[in-house]
Amino acid sequence: MWTELMASRRLLVALVVVLAGAAGGLILRAQGSADAAKLKNPAAATPESIAAGQQVYARNCASCHGRNGQGGPGNDLIPAAPSLLGDAWAHGSTDGEIFINIRNGVAPDFNMVPFKDKLKDDEIWNLVNYIRSIKK
Repeated sequence: MWTELMASRRLLVALVVVLAGAAGGLILRAQGSADAAKLKNPAAATPESIAAGQQVYARNCASCHGRNGQGGPGNDLIPAAPSLLGDAWAHGSTDGEIFINIRNGVAPDFNMVPFKDKLKDDEIWNLVNYIRSIKK
């Protein structure tokens, strides 16, 4: 009986590990969407677009991500906002992924809130161009 109980327990643990791995894969795929990665930025990175994006950044992003994109300190309720100066980000690094993260927020906790009701798509694309300009 003891042997059967231990075998059942090992089977249960193995099943939990497999299911957790599958769920983790689904979460990662949701964060770095292949469809979002394929989106092309329709706004050329002109000085005008970058300047417009800088204004959007100052009004909507600097309070969390820092004035220069260096990241924010966070607080007791909200974790620190990541730096925008690196080359690879946890939720996708392509223009399309950045656009979708700004537009829809970052699930599941939405510490990065959605801006789709506050910013127009062209403002978000200009913002993507500005973010690209500060990371150089």
